[in-house]
Amino acid sequence: MWLLAGAFAVLAVQDTVRFNPTVLQPTFAVRPPVLRVRPGTVLISKTNHGAYYTEQGGAFPGEVGPIYVEGATTQDMLKVEIIKVRPNTGLAASQLYPDFGGLTMDKTVRLLNEPIAARRYLWRLDTVRMVATTEMPNSRRRLEIDLQPMLGRMAVAPRGEEAFGGIWPGDFGGNMDAPEVREGTTVYLPIFHDGAYFYFGDGHARQGEGEVNGTGLETSMDVIFKIDVVKGKPINWPRLEDRDYIMVAGSARPLIDAFRLAHVELIEWLVADYGFEKMDAYTLLGQVGENTVANVVDPAYTVVAKVKKRYLGPSTRAR
Repeated sequence: MWLLAGAFAVLAVQDTVRFNPTVLQPTFAVRPPVLRVRPGTVLISKTNHGAYYTEQGGAFPGEVGPIYVEGATTQDMLKVEIIKVRPNTGLAASQLYPDFGGLTMDKTVRLLNEPIAARRYLWRLDTVRMVATTEMPNSRRRLEIDLQPMLGRMAVAPRGEEAFGGIWPGDFGGNMDAPEVREGTTVYLPIFHDGAYFYFGDGHARQGEGEVNGTGLETSMDVIFKIDVVKGKPINWPRLEDRDYIMVAGSARPLIDAFRLAHVELIEWLVADYGFEKMDAYTLLGQVGENTVANVVDPAYTVVAKVKKRYLGPSTRAR
């Protein structure tokens, strides 16, 4: 039996909830929740679908949420296991913007060169073969790439009365654009308000590291999450975990600050949960640490610092 929910807040009375989003949110903030769930709930839902992905194009559809998690407090962390992220439509859009992207003019800084021309690529998705194709007439080629579905945005409501547009990443998560946020990954988020106010969205059928041109293969997704709370264990920055790695996402400008934030939090994780002394953990990352640049296009850049679990031994604290 499923619990159906639309635009109104609904308390989950069973451990599995099917939710069809109808409200589009342009910001991450505290607002009346669209859904209430208990810790341990399996949520079956989808990201918002809109004209942005269609042949004609249009506005970005916004985020799903907020979802209020019963019993979540500011002394806990939110735990979201990503069970499924799969495209649910046959089209994806990738766009070039005159003033948005890692290799274009910055809208806040004057440069000598003229802005590049806007351009839009429409990609056809084959969700059976899990490939995407597009035409590149100027290069006289048809390109096919494999799909690697992910979510660009997973967030809680930011601190205090802050509200951030959907394009922002930060300590609340947000638009991190990390390809690591995919099936099989567990995302841990800080909690700044009781109930957490969880958001998700920005499905990418594929995205390169750094998201250098400003967009991935933007499309809508079917998702399944298990939403839980880790009691009595607050964190400062989003953490990720999969079968092989533990990871931390840090977001800031300049890029070196995002790099530092991610690695400092990762070292603190090694100290708190794996029994390392701080300088020993620092040394370990110097030899076996890895990192990826998730985005260099958003108002804050994001770096994911990671280390393989095989170097760590068992965790000394239950998660």
